[in-house]
Amino acid sequence: MLFALLQEEGVMAVLLSIPFALLACLLGGLYYLGVFRQRRPREPPLDRGPFRLGHALEFRRDMATFLERMKQEYGDIFTVQLGGSYYTFIMDPLSFGAVFKEARTKLDFKIFIGQVLYRMFGYESTEYDQTFPHSKYLMGDVLLVITQAMRSMKDLILHSLGDEQKDWVEDGLSMYSYNIVFRVGYLALFYEFREYDQLFPKLIFGGLSPGEKREAERLLELFRSTLSVQKLKAKDNISGWVREQQQLCEEHGMKESMQDRYMVVLLWLSQVNAGPCAFWLLLYLMKHPEAMKAVKAEVEEVLRETGQEVKRGGPLIDLTQDMLMRTPVLDSAVEETLRMSGTPILHRAVLQDMTLEMADGCEYAIRKGDIVALFPYTAVQTDPEVYPEPLSFKYDRFLNLDGSRKTDFYKAGKKLKYYNMPWGAGVTMCPGRLFATNELKQLIFLMLIYFDLELKRPDEEMHDIGIKHLGFGANHLIRDIQFRYRLRF
Repeated sequence: MLFALLQEEGVMAVLLSIPFALLACLLGGLYYLGVFRQRRPREPPLDRGPFRLGHALEFRRDMATFLERMKQEYGDIFTVQLGGSYYTFIMDPLSFGAVFKEARTKLDFKIFIGQVLYRMFGYESTEYDQTFPHSKYLMGDVLLVITQAMRSMKDLILHSLGDEQKDWVEDGLSMYSYNIVFRVGYLALFYEFREYDQLFPKLIFGGLSPGEKREAERLLELFRSTLSVQKLKAKDNISGWVREQQQLCEEHGMKESMQDRYMVVLLWLSQVNAGPCAFWLLLYLMKHPEAMKAVKAEVEEVLRETGQEVKRGGPLIDLTQDMLMRTPVLDSAVEETLRMSGTPILHRAVLQDMTLEMADGCEYAIRKGDIVALFPYTAVQTDPEVYPEPLSFKYDRFLNLDGSRKTDFYKAGKKLKYYNMPWGAGVTMCPGRLFATNELKQLIFLMLIYFDLELKRPDEEMHDIGIKHLGFGANHLIRDIQFRYRLRF
């Protein structure tokens, strides 16, 4: 009897302990997620936002507006909770250098990019693949070879038009730009790749519907199959860059299935922003006749200096790397386009407790496990103090009066080192930036030499700029813009 009573009481004690254990686990989990986090001395202003998700929903909805609101409330540095993670945003461009100069033992970029690649492509990034010489075939003297290899752009641009074609041809500007640029890099997969790109923000932040998730998986499997290592090895016309990356993967013992995924990563990296940037540059030129006139005059002058002429029945022009290096007006128009459309967030994972010094001398304590982030689009690229009328396209904004490149821009009376950052900055600056710029310049050079271009509705407003790609590279327009083109000769 006594034994039974004790046994019953033991059971009751165990049963009573279960809710307390669950409560302890819940509280521990919430603590781990930072729900009870409090601001410590010398830390930046802290805003946890609503319970659990913090400001994640508002941030995803319109990060530019959200960050501007936070800046107005807290100043040039603040920490916010986004879906259980804590981000410290630095909004003062004069203080960017403190982030880029910090050692990787404190602030690391590769952790974040590894997470992105896994969520996007199921690719498990490793230490050795991040040391591959990605830039070897994307800059320097090798650009000469790449420019020659991209001569197929002329064929693609003129493919649908015969020599006798004089009528206007109508198309969607975004679709046309994306198509031409993508097919120069890789002739297949255009529609599927663009569809996958549209899912990019949801793939990173989550939020795919069941149907979208199935479609993303289908497209990703298609890309892996098409770009599989076995198929690449069977081809003779693979670039040295792609072939060397594949060989390095193999030498380091990477599984073939993971190599297939890595090839998709390379395709995405080379194409994700090229089409949208080409769209914006063509759109701005057609929207601004003075810009179109100035750039067209420059490319025509460069063509004359090489002794070439476009005429009916004549040979196609030979566009060389040297010709692309003699276009300061076009260079300025490209840089202005990137200033207005380049919207990446630059992330650094905080690997240890540290102190960050701002340009005004104030020092802030930053916690291990947090993320330091910069959003140059609002912090500098659209700051009216740095760029008067920042939302207006000015093709010569990056030109001095003598025609040389302008690099002197100021904030609070101080010259900015980081005044335009569509490619990022520091050691993590995009290694393919010169290749991408070449691609853009070739497209514009050829389009202006061979075609008359005009918008179908020149006075159409561009209010509906898409915000879902903010923070991930080039901006997008919600809808396409109709334009038309015809041969000039």
